[in-house]
Amino acid sequence: MTNETEGVTVSGADALLVIGLVALALACGAFVVVLRRFPGRGAGAGQAGQLTGQAQAEAQAQAEEIRVRARADADHILGRAAEAAEQTAQQAAEGRREVEDEIRAVKDEIRQLRGDLERREQRIGERERRLDDESRRLEARGQALEQRGTELEGRAMTLAEAGARAAKELERVASLTAEQAKAELVATMENQAKREAAVSIRDIEATARSEADKRARKIVTLAIQRVAVEQTSESVVSVMHLPGDEMKGRIIGREGRNIRAFESVTGVNLIIDDTPEAVLLSCFDPVRREIGRLTLERLVSDGRIHPQRIEESYERGKAEIEQICQRAGEDAVAGLGITDMHPELVSLLGRLRYRTSYGQNVLIHLIESANIAGMMASELGLDPVLLRRCTVLHDIGKALTHEVEGSHALIGAEIARKYGESDDVVHAIEAHHNEVEVRTVEAVLTQAADAISGGRPGARRESLEMYVRRLERLEQIAAKQEGVEKVFAMQAGREIRVMVRPEQVDDVQAQVIARDIAKQVEEELTYPGQIRVTVVRESRATEFAR
Repeated sequence: MTNETEGVTVSGADALLVIGLVALALACGAFVVVLRRFPGRGAGAGQAGQLTGQAQAEAQAQAEEIRVRARADADHILGRAAEAAEQTAQQAAEGRREVEDEIRAVKDEIRQLRGDLERREQRIGERERRLDDESRRLEARGQALEQRGTELEGRAMTLAEAGARAAKELERVASLTAEQAKAELVATMENQAKREAAVSIRDIEATARSEADKRARKIVTLAIQRVAVEQTSESVVSVMHLPGDEMKGRIIGREGRNIRAFESVTGVNLIIDDTPEAVLLSCFDPVRREIGRLTLERLVSDGRIHPQRIEESYERGKAEIEQICQRAGEDAVAGLGITDMHPELVSLLGRLRYRTSYGQNVLIHLIESANIAGMMASELGLDPVLLRRCTVLHDIGKALTHEVEGSHALIGAEIARKYGESDDVVHAIEAHHNEVEVRTVEAVLTQAADAISGGRPGARRESLEMYVRRLERLEQIAAKQEGVEKVFAMQAGREIRVMVRPEQVDDVQAQVIARDIAKQVEEELTYPGQIRVTVVRESRATEFAR
């Protein structure tokens, strides 16, 4: 502080000296100017000396005043310098204290970190000691396990040798090799498993039937009772009654030209025999046969029969049949409560009015099946309208089987998909003959309604040859089972009664045989309704009293 103050004082003295020199120079300059302004005036020399003395006095006064002001400024500057020096000293002291505080905080932090590091090193050392101890224990345990494994290997070799000796002894005693004994054991276990499975299945089926049969019987019985339909039996021949036998000659025409024209135009065979007042119309296509019948009826009622008139009557009959088919489809859909079906589907449905399957009218079968399915759906809490829609369209493909190759189920599914039916309806159509795996409840109920309608007594008929072939195949399937003695196909092929040998087949095996026969019949044969398989095992003991 003293050094700094002294430095400031020296600087103020220098300033005063400079200021005095400047003031002296100014005074001299002023004196020279006065002398030059009055050089030639001698009389004023005294005055000039006087003026010079005044100028010097004024210059000294000004210099003194300047010196005083300079000294005051220097004192002021010194005071300010002293204050600045004090402030600087205070700031330096504060900065020193802050630096010392920071150094002290850093030292504390370093001391704390050093303590943490020492504690961490101590923990790491303890962990390393524990790991070393654990490693030594593991090594000791590994050595013990190796020793134990060696002992177990020796014991296993001893047991294997003893087992081999025992197996040889058993083979010698039983006179069987190991493979033969294994095969016999597997066969025994398989038979036992089958027996246990059959017993379990029988118990489960008995428990399920006690509830399911009542419910199913109630649903099906109610559906059948509420549907009253006629028993139909149609053929490929239609009978046309005539007003008199003389009409036969007019139908034949001169040299048979009328009958030839009629058959060529309609595609229907006209059979005229000795039957009084009647002719027969034969054709495999029921629509063409019906058109031919209407054509002949119109010709007979008109009385004018010639080739041109036959063609005109045929065109009118064809248009009338189309109207009848359309009206039949509309009536069927309206009767079932279906209002949003595509017109093409309605037209195809009406064409089934003249189509039969095993003697059963297809349109009547569809209406009957739809009503049954709707009733079962109501009993089960499903949508009856959707079920009626699925069932009434399930045989729609039969309307085009004369024109398109393929199964009527798949054809019907494509037609329904083409005309915007839902996926549930399409699936029910394509799966009602199991050509596609059944995935929905609607498809199952469609199958059930189809089977009920087609399997009821009098609904359908089949040819004698197909009937006999089916019965023979049923007996062949049952006779192939092991232990079967006799087979009888009964009730028109709706029941198979199988007699088995009691010494070869027990009660459980009889249940297995019945199940196998039923499964094979389902896979190989096509039949309406269901077929019951009954296996009879009878034991008789006979003795004579003499």
